Amino acid sequence: MAKKHTTRAEDYSKWYNETIDRADLAENSGVRGCMVIKPYGFAIWEKIQAQLDIMFKETGHQNAYFPLFVPKSLFEAEEKNAEGFAKECAVVTHHRLMTDPNDSTKLVVDPTAKLEEELIVRPTSEAIIWNTYRGWIQSYRDLPILINQWANVVRWEMRTRLFLRTAEFLWQEGHTAHATKQEAISETIQMNQVYAHFAEKFMAMPVIQGVKTESERFAGADDTYCIEAMMQDGKALQAGTSHFLGQNFAKAFEVKFADKEGKQEYVWATSWGVSTRLMGALIMTHSDDEGLVLPPALAPIQVVAIPICKSEEDLAVISERINELGLKLKAKGISFKFDNDNNRRPGWKFAEYEAKGVPIRLAMGMRDFENGNIEVARRDEKTKEVVPFDDVDVYIENLLNEIQENLYERANNYKAEKTQEIDTYEEFKTKLESDGGFLLAHWDGTKETEQKIKDETKATIRCIPLDRKKEEGFCMVTGAKSSGRVVFAKAY
Repeated sequence: MAKKHTTRAEDYSKWYNETIDRADLAENSGVRGCMVIKPYGFAIWEKIQAQLDIMFKETGHQNAYFPLFVPKSLFEAEEKNAEGFAKECAVVTHHRLMTDPNDSTKLVVDPTAKLEEELIVRPTSEAIIWNTYRGWIQSYRDLPILINQWANVVRWEMRTRLFLRTAEFLWQEGHTAHATKQEAISETIQMNQVYAHFAEKFMAMPVIQGVKTESERFAGADDTYCIEAMMQDGKALQAGTSHFLGQNFAKAFEVKFADKEGKQEYVWATSWGVSTRLMGALIMTHSDDEGLVLPPALAPIQVVAIPICKSEEDLAVISERINELGLKLKAKGISFKFDNDNNRRPGWKFAEYEAKGVPIRLAMGMRDFENGNIEVARRDEKTKEVVPFDDVDVYIENLLNEIQENLYERANNYKAEKTQEIDTYEEFKTKLESDGGFLLAHWDGTKETEQKIKDETKATIRCIPLDRKKEEGFCMVTGAKSSGRVVFAKAY
């Protein structure tokens, strides 16, 4: 009997974990809170990485790499940043092990190998990068510096979940230096727009662009811009952030430059990043009870073909036809796999590629071959049809575009359905529990009210939307005047 899988309606958290397992994306490792990203999961991450890398370079950025370890004195230099990450830091205190004098089968820390200064395993890289920039910047001619790095970071999370929150994760972090405040602000906004474009056009995931409240912004930033997405369970997920750091890090690390008049000025800074959390967003935006659903733009395999044969002779005939199609698809830049492994039955393969979210599945038997047809199944709608084999490459190319657009529209419609304007605190609490989603409500702008709502409902202000309409109103909690609605939601 086939194993019964948990549905989204039964237990969303368990469904999420089972979807990752069925699609063979990742698994927990032998290190608490860390994950092993398996080949198929890493192939999706590589697609995400490759496209973002193109977009970063198109906006003038270059890749570099900075050390994993940050001397504690550097980490402490910018106080707000250090305080914000202090509880999540892993710290290296010794540089050598030795055989236990009491048990030769075990290793212990060598007490004589204590480091002169403790090293922080980077939770983020502002400190080590701005200490480096101090040596790179002397004049306005050295600016701007537009650097990105692809790296891993460690944040010692207590509660972890694959992709969404792990003690170690992969990400990119951009760190830029500018001569003027406005140039740095423009960079911050531009990179948030890059993230939004990527999310919507490649992930097929609609987002709200906004600014974080002071309580929610990045530690050490003057402003944090973000993109917020809605998952299928009505919870929000912060999918990317871009930070205007002002001159905070330049002052902490004494990074100055001589302007055109020779006057010494502090540099203006930004940082921005997305992580393997996007993998979790991808899963929870589109997938269903049968497994993963991938937008074609990020699918490692966009089209898979499966022969249905009773003999080696039939397989040879069908293989020739399918391989011919494969060459045409690859010439169009479409990733294609012909699964002619005879150790697995076609039904098993159908279920396997459905669980992996392959956008299009082709099947051909001898009857199809003789009639000049091929069966085409689309993963997003779980429908199939028999179409003429001639020019099926053009048909598939158009269908992939249709699937990409359909996934975005479906997610966008869901986001619209789960977004409501709320005027009273009682209605807010009721709707939050019954409907979830994005609740747009007036807020008086104070940290006290923001914290009260968080304590009482577990909902946070996800962002102040950049495109919010000017609307005079009254805070749903205090009745104080408000100039516009903000986005509340429970979040991952």
